Amino acid sequence: MRQLLLDLLPEAPPSLDNFVVGGNGEAVTGLAAWLAPDNHETSLLFWGEAASGKTHLLRACGMPYCDAAADPDLTAVAPLEDDDSDCLAVDHIEALSLGGQIALFNLFNRRRAAGKHLLTAASQPPIGLRLREDLRTRLGSGLIYRLQPLTDDEKIAALSAQALARGMRLPKEAFTYLLARAPRDMRSLSALLAALDRFSLEHQRPITLPLLREVLHAAPETERC
Repeated sequence: MRQLLLDLLPEAPPSLDNFVVGGNGEAVTGLAAWLAPDNHETSLLFWGEAASGKTHLLRACGMPYCDAAADPDLTAVAPLEDDDSDCLAVDHIEALSLGGQIALFNLFNRRRAAGKHLLTAASQPPIGLRLREDLRTRLGSGLIYRLQPLTDDEKIAALSAQALARGMRLPKEAFTYLLARAPRDMRSLSALLAALDRFSLEHQRPITLPLLREVLHAAPETERC
């Protein structure tokens, strides 16, 4: 199951079509308007808790992407800018080092001067981030949307719809069990559902709660919330 899940993740890259909106309709509509060719607003920032969909939306836009959690100095920004993309995304800006904050500040100014766009994401709104004041001011001057994590009921509804589309029949308690023992972001849950479908077909076994328990127990890294 572990390899099935890893194999499935690249097959379903984040997109605006497979983002489960939930209570984030205003944010998604705002992003679509911001991406329109006639938009002249430089900055848009998403903030929210883990698994609220920030990284999904940044990657879904198809623009060059840099993750400050993995690259706190933003060393990858300069090569990304070389492709002359109109938009550039920087994720987890709360993880920026001092050098990375300076780099993002300069990047913001360059893109604003060039009429280009900068999409960012953080765990807090700009006012709550421990960043340089000049950078917080720049980020706070643009569009800001909070992303709300999906409720368990919304996740179950989304997973039920995905299961129905695949022709899978799962008892409701299977979804509850899955939420309690698997990663709680929708991309991982969707990939796990697809992996379960494949496992069931390959082994010609119906997906029952006992089978779900068996598969999850065989993949200990998924036993977390």
